[in-house]
Amino acid sequence: MPVVHVYVWSGTSKEAKRRIVSGITKVFEELGIPPQAVEVLVFEVPKENWGVGGELASERFKDVNPP
Repeated sequence: MPVVHVYVWSGTSKEAKRRIVSGITKVFEELGIPPQAVEVLVFEVPKENWGVGGELASERFKDVNPP
């Protein structure tokens, strides 16, 4: 059974998470794995705890809000 860990910024909408889970599950279904065997865990991380290119995401992406 595949277990997929997805990390997103805090504040990602429930609808966006639903689409992430659905899309990842669909990829595994296309590989012949039954959907009930696929587990997707979504972890929300505050932008101030996420680094990109040597900067905190909270500073680098000040004006970007999660979907």
